[in-house]
Amino acid sequence: MKKTLRYLTMLSVVTLLAVSCTKTETTFDQTLLTGKWQSGTLFYKYAADGTGGTWDTSDNVTESEAQPFSWTLVKDLLTQIHLLEIGGSVPKVYTVTELTTTSLKYHDDFGVNFSFTKVVQ
Repeated sequence: MKKTLRYLTMLSVVTLLAVSCTKTETTFDQTLLTGKWQSGTLFYKYAADGTGGTWDTSDNVTESEAQPFSWTLVKDLLTQIHLLEIGGSVPKVYTVTELTTTSLKYHDDFGVNFSFTKVVQ
């Protein structure tokens, strides 16, 4: 009986610890993402229809030459599917940490952080 009670106590402790370590998901308003964002010479433009484009002016690339992508924002996961000129696509997944009317911050699974400011048009 003591053995059973001990196992139940240990199981309860492990269960409580596992629940307390669960990641809290934040939900962001995807309408805040719509618009043009800048980080240095790098730009991203998100359209309300889930499409967008990215360009870097340091590479002499303009907005009209932007690489197209589609995007979704579900809770705190931002997924971009970049469409390649030669065919195919490259998916990129980020975890959003901040999204306001003027600030966008996210990171990837490799620990690289990104920070953008909304460009007033």
